[in-house]
Amino acid sequence: MSAATPHTAMVLAAGLGTRMRPLTNDRPKAMVEVGGKALIDHMLDRLGEAGVERAVVNVHHFGDLLEAHLASRTVAPRVEISDERAQLLDSGGGIKHAHDLLGEDTAFIANIDSVWTEDGAPALASMVQAWDPTAMDCLLLLARMEETLGFDGPGDFFMDEGGRLTHRGTAPRAPYAFIGVQILKPGVIYAVPDEKFSIFPLWMRMAAEGRLRGVVLDGFWMHVGDPAARDAAEARLR
Repeated sequence: MSAATPHTAMVLAAGLGTRMRPLTNDRPKAMVEVGGKALIDHMLDRLGEAGVERAVVNVHHFGDLLEAHLASRTVAPRVEISDERAQLLDSGGGIKHAHDLLGEDTAFIANIDSVWTEDGAPALASMVQAWDPTAMDCLLLLARMEETLGFDGPGDFFMDEGGRLTHRGTAPRAPYAFIGVQILKPGVIYAVPDEKFSIFPLWMRMAAEGRLRGVVLDGFWMHVGDPAARDAAEARLR
């Protein structure tokens, strides 16, 4: 296992925020506030606390507003912008597009619609502790389904005693949900020839090879995907 914290992260913030309307009629989803703080600041602050020094953020919807907001931050991590104003590239394509900024080293990859509380060890520190590049290509942060809010799906993954993940597939339910943070070897993304693509098929390949692993959050996850979920998350945080 590795105790070396990835010093770089990518935060995926280029989505249109369609489900978050009308809150995204005049701002990107990343700037919607929960508990008095923009969603993207919740995530960047978590990454900074975990030792991440530099974060690449992709922008598209209201990209100028988001870039100005990020420029006003005065705490770690330092932010660099990956510009997707011309075209949305999906999760995998966005990471590949940021190759020159993100580099070759293992990195955190994070969404901006996750807020969580912690009852025990910090989640990102637990991920770093579990990361083993000899045994895995990607490590996902998961929540127990009974400890979630705002997530209406049937769950995403099963996990064995070694942390190896299997997607729910056709099963009616799975015990764990992916909560939007992963540690990834970005080279597996750069090798894809397409320009626009999802990371999900790559996860399925890693899972089949036993190289997709998971860590379970010791806490409570709030998925902030729409206005009702935002209101529920704020009530929970209060």
